Amino acid sequence: MKKLSISKKMLLAILILLPSTDFTLSAQDTLKLDLSKALEIALSENPTVKVANKEIEKKKYAQKGAYAPLFPQINFSADYNRTLKKQVMYLDGFGAMGGGSETTTPTEGTETMDISKGIEVGRDNNWSYGFNASMPLVAPTLWKSLTISAIDVELAVEKARSSKIAMVNQVKKSFYGVLLANDSYRVFKSSYDNSMENYQDIKKKFDQGLVAEYDLIRADVSVKNAIPNMLQAENALTLAKWQLKALLGMDLDLAIDCEGKLTEFENELYADYLSTDTSLVNNSDLKQLDIQSNQLKETIKMQKFEYLPTLSLSGMYQWSAMNNNFKFSEYRWNPYSVVGVSLSIPIFSGGGKYHKIKQSQVTLEQLSLQREDAKRNLQLALKQYLDNMNTCIKKFNAAQKGVSQSEKGYQIAQKRYETGSGTLLELNDAELALTQSRLNYNQAIYDYMIAKSDLEKTLGEQK
Repeated sequence: MKKLSISKKMLLAILILLPSTDFTLSAQDTLKLDLSKALEIALSENPTVKVANKEIEKKKYAQKGAYAPLFPQINFSADYNRTLKKQVMYLDGFGAMGGGSETTTPTEGTETMDISKGIEVGRDNNWSYGFNASMPLVAPTLWKSLTISAIDVELAVEKARSSKIAMVNQVKKSFYGVLLANDSYRVFKSSYDNSMENYQDIKKKFDQGLVAEYDLIRADVSVKNAIPNMLQAENALTLAKWQLKALLGMDLDLAIDCEGKLTEFENELYADYLSTDTSLVNNSDLKQLDIQSNQLKETIKMQKFEYLPTLSLSGMYQWSAMNNNFKFSEYRWNPYSVVGVSLSIPIFSGGGKYHKIKQSQVTLEQLSLQREDAKRNLQLALKQYLDNMNTCIKKFNAAQKGVSQSEKGYQIAQKRYETGSGTLLELNDAELALTQSRLNYNQAIYDYMIAKSDLEKTLGEQK
């Protein structure tokens, strides 16, 4: 029976651990990513984009809060005052003129009171509570601030768009970097495989006494030299994936695999270059400067409105009571209410409003100069990106022909060495040329896609 109970406990523990074991295995599965999926994840999970969206939400709440002063402001207040020294009041006509003195005639059961010394008024405890209300009727400055709040939301939306454009640019460049590292690893792996294949073939010939020991040593050295390049490319691939996962807001330990090769983008080279629109109408930096300029113009109008009169409505309804004790049940609460209109006409403020307007106008001129300078720099950047794309197309054409020729040259060198009419040096040289041409081919496509991504960012495109 004891053995049976132990077996049941072990079975129960296994059943409990099975779901967690299955989850651990599924969590370690490789996540397949293409460019569109990577962009989708980045725009939904990246902290920078989330912060930008929160900024829009915050500005919208601020815009709604700007309407609050237009509504009646109602407050409840309660006051208590303890009289330490009562106020003395003098009544003219009830005493001797010229500072004389007179006492009142006492009645039976009362004390004589000297009126010339004044009469203390008030009681020890003074209570009041009630409601106060106010509402602006004519407030030009307040009305104009609502327009500025709306522009502030527009600016926040444009800044969020700019953050998304920058994020798309970073994710694209990082994704292309992973593809380049992956393609480079394949090139070095292919070079290693060729070196290993040549080494095994030469070793067989050496064992048969057909080649010299020098060829065997050179073949072995070629294999050893190919290993560091392959390991370095593998390490570069790991670092590129870490960078991409950081941009996507993923756990760095999550295994990912970027689908595709750089060669899949070679058909886009000519079409993209020929159909590129270099208009800066959607550039986010210029749009932000334009929005800031409009906001500053509205601010100047609001500052000018400070010269206009304001009219407000106010009202109050309160209850008050005074007593010399704390017997609240005996208190007499007297209501008190008032309604009024307040008109304020600014006449002189020491020149503060005038200088504030002049300061804003100078800021507006600075903003205009900044926009002109930014536009010139952006036009220069566009020319550089287009020139880089044109150069990359030329490099791609040369690299494409180089790959074709180097593959053919390697095959010829391999046949020549097998037939004994060629040397190992020729074969190694052909292998090195093939590796370099393949790397140049991938690098040309990568450089073009990077320049294209930077161009799209400058143009304000989010693809």
